[in-house]
Amino acid sequence: MTSHVAYESELTWLSTRELAARIASGEISAREALADHLARIDAVNPAINAIVTRDDDRAFDRADQADARRSAGAQLGTLHGVPMTHKESTDVAGLPTTRGSALLLDNVPAADALIIARLRAAGVVTSGKSNVPEFTAGSHTFNKVFGTTVNPFDTGRSAGGSSGGAAAAIAAGIQASGDGSDMGGSLRTPGSFNNIVGMRPSNGRIPHALPANPWEWLAQPGFMARTVSDVALMMSVACGPAPGAPLSIPQPGSVFERSEFAHPDRHAEGAGLRGLRIGFSSDLDGLIAVESDVDEIVCTAAGVFADAGAHVDDRIPDLHDADEVFRVTRAYDFAADYRELMREHREEIKDTVVWNTELGLSLTAEDLLSADDARRRLAASVEAYFSAHDLLVLTAVQVAPFDARWEFPREVGGARLENYLDWMRASTIISATGCPAISVPAGFTPEGLPVGIQLVAAPGRDVELLLAAQAFEELTGHYRRHPAL
Repeated sequence: MTSHVAYESELTWLSTRELAARIASGEISAREALADHLARIDAVNPAINAIVTRDDDRAFDRADQADARRSAGAQLGTLHGVPMTHKESTDVAGLPTTRGSALLLDNVPAADALIIARLRAAGVVTSGKSNVPEFTAGSHTFNKVFGTTVNPFDTGRSAGGSSGGAAAAIAAGIQASGDGSDMGGSLRTPGSFNNIVGMRPSNGRIPHALPANPWEWLAQPGFMARTVSDVALMMSVACGPAPGAPLSIPQPGSVFERSEFAHPDRHAEGAGLRGLRIGFSSDLDGLIAVESDVDEIVCTAAGVFADAGAHVDDRIPDLHDADEVFRVTRAYDFAADYRELMREHREEIKDTVVWNTELGLSLTAEDLLSADDARRRLAASVEAYFSAHDLLVLTAVQVAPFDARWEFPREVGGARLENYLDWMRASTIISATGCPAISVPAGFTPEGLPVGIQLVAAPGRDVELLLAAQAFEELTGHYRRHPAL
């Protein structure tokens, strides 16, 4: 390949659907697609530090096997031959899962996590892994093992996190979509920061299965992509119940195989919004502070829904219990995951992880009972709200991408923040509800920094959420703007 093709080829900005179709038709081979993918990594990754693990040799073996299957006339998976890196904290058999910590450099799992197994069963050619914050804590991607991932739109800014490496790779044209996970905005925040789509599904849509904790609910696996259509495609192959996953939603992934996603051009622009009952608030009815540039973009974007024929009001559910639910559940989960490591290696773990783990270890029975009561009230509030509304439209992230040298923003809109989680509350409050939520590109600040808008639907209404998000995407077209790397 020439240096020009290595920098940007005709494949660079294809969607996952388009690339998969070209490979399936034989227009290009899986080997050619992989070579192009790796060349793009070589060209742009030094500037953004998104991809931190490479598996080139085995990837070419897999690509050759994919081409042989096609030549033999074998049945092809939905993502046959599509090259893809995966989030570093997600187990991929034979590749290290360090979670950005030197303590786990020798951790090489023997089996794929469920989401990876399903992607590979659909034909994905795994090529490596993307960067995460240490122990995936915080929504800015940096660690002492791999360094800092920066934003393709401004390499002095944060790419968000914890799926920041994947988001930067997608935005930079390394791949069109990718897997991640979201506890407190880890798909939605990097989605907003990188002008791509990031979706946190309903609890159990992509289930947690043994040997992982099958009862975990606050952190959810999911996807990012440059288009809503590609997120729906990824959901179609990764969703569905699984053995050893008691919280599984029983519907198969095929519920995401809708003509609107596969052929959006065949449907009237904005039709997915007409008649919807939508509640809007940029500051969650006063619960959060929002930077002025972000607030202006979000409020302007909200007008798109009304112009498309939706019924928009300013009512949102009572979310005052969400902070307690998120804080206690996250602390409990951190204590469950990291207490043994912290006891033996406290000095080698970053302060925010130590703080969150200690918070979990200090929880009392009264704290847990109070959080359970709060979660019940929150669930009742959400259920009542969605009996009269189809969608909730909110700010995705309270700030624009910030200086990559910072650990996290210390204030928002002049309001001083107490800890490393407070600047993420636009996402964490929604995580506590268990609702599916998606960040969609909504515009750019005067400095050219991306800003997303967050759409939220009732639990289990993931398909309807995606349809609304795609309608907004097509009406606004912000996703078409790529970084000039």
